[in-house]
Formats: sequence, structure tokens, C-alpha cells
Amino acid sequence: MDETTLRGKVCMITGATSGIGKAAAMGLARLGARLVIVGRDRQRGEHALAEITESTGNRDVELLLADFSSQRQIRRLAGEFLASGRPLHVLLNNAGVVNLRREETEDGLETTFAVNHLGYFLLTRLLLDRLRESAPARVVSTASDAYGYAGGPLDFDDLDSRRRYSIMQVYGKSKLANILFTQELARRLAGSGVTANCFHPGFVGSNFARNNGLIASIVMPILRPFARTNEQGAATAVYLCAAPDVEGITGQYFYDCRQKGLKAWARSEPDAQRLWQESERLVGIAA
Repeated sequence: MDETTLRGKVCMITGATSGIGKAAAMGLARLGARLVIVGRDRQRGEHALAEITESTGNRDVELLLADFSSQRQIRRLAGEFLASGRPLHVLLNNAGVVNLRREETEDGLETTFAVNHLGYFLLTRLLLDRLRESAPARVVSTASDAYGYAGGPLDFDDLDSRRRYSIMQVYGKSKLANILFTQELARRLAGSGVTANCFHPGFVGSNFARNNGLIASIVMPILRPFARTNEQGAATAVYLCAAPDVEGITGQYFYDCRQKGLKAWARSEPDAQRLWQESERLVGIAA
């Protein structure tokens, strides 16, 4: 997939109405992609769509809606896209959340893990056949060095964080899940022409934590001068979605457009396989 061939290539980006998702959408739109941006709020989505088309001159941009805390809405999103009959050459999983307090989704699951990992997993699984049919194709997922805050391997007896809820540990666990998911996805897609990679965007001064009340509203403005811009955070995403020199590279973790090593427990094949099986159970997809 050469950069010049992104014209006509269909790319879907979740969490694309703000932050690094919107910055990545801008980057891919400038490369001529046929873009599907996904957000949960229609007004914000339409504003982002207008901004992308006006800034890039690319009119082939469509908005689809889904709240990634709802498996029902993710299934509807996938169904709408599949019904269009279009190919899918790039899926950028980027929607995410971080919560100070433990909350549950309408599916009865802890929200951070449900949105940040199970949302990626379910949408990718539902679109997997279309990606295979569209090969060469790429799945790119926004992970984070925050996976280190998980403190060690996934606790499969408490994926839902019922025993203990610590904001950074729970967020780190969801990012560790992104990394393990990417590795297992790459193994399952070997030889299909579809690659799977993930990346660390760095600390980005976006509005990602704006829903977390007083603490976030105080801390984020203090840290923002030291943070990357959304465009800097999105650069590796655009690279993984479009650059010809990562064609065929799969199952890897990137930072600043380079492969980066991982802690041993983030490279555990048994954990990646078990997470896949547990995720299938949690989203109700048969093996």
C-alpha cells in the first residue's frame, strides 16, 4: 500500500471527532483516502466532518455514529458499514476513555476495559472478513506506554476490576489488552494480507480526560505545555495506516514511527490467546 494509492482506499477511524483521532483523519484525508469517521455525538461529528473536508479538500468523508460503551451500537455500526458493500483497507481503532471511578456499561461491564479493549475487539471481529476480502489491508490500534501501569500480566480473574479500582492501573490494563490483542490478531491473520500493529502516541494535550471532573480540570492545564500536539500524537497512526515501508510488518508496537520493545509480560503468547478467548465470551461471539 503505497502512500499514493491511498486515493480510493477506504479507511475507518473510530474516536475521530476530536484529539489524535481527528488529527489522524486529517492526515489520511490529505493522502486521498475515502474516509469513514466514527464518533458518538452527531453534532460534534458533523463539525469534525466539515472541518476535515474544508481543511483537506477531500469531500469523500462520511460520518457514522456509535458509542463504544455499547456493544449494540458497535454491532449496528459494523452492520451499516458492511451493508454498504464497500471494501475496507484500513481500520484505525482509536476510541477511548479513562474514568476516575468505576462505572459500568449497558452490557454490565467495567467501562474503561469495555470501551478501550472490547470495543476494538468487537468491531475488528465484525469487520474481519471484509478486511480479508480487501487485502492488502491494515488494522492499527492506539495503545500506550501506560500499559506499564498494569503492573504485570493481566489478572484474568478480575478483568472487570471489581476487586480493586485504581484509575491508572485500570487504564494500563486496557492498554495492555490492546497490545496483546494486536499480537494475537496478527498471528491469526498471518498470510492473509492483513496486518495488525499498535502504537504509543505519547502524552498528548487533548481533551481525552475532560470527563473526569475537578482533578483532571486542574492537572491537565498544568501538564499541557509539556504535552505533544494532537498532530504529533497522530503521526505514528498515519504512518502505520499509510507508509509503504511497514507493508508486511505485523504484530508490532511502535512509537515515533519506529518499532519499540515491550515488557516480557506484554509479549506473552498464552496471555494473548487467553485474552482473545475471554473477549469472545464477553462480546458473545462464538469461537
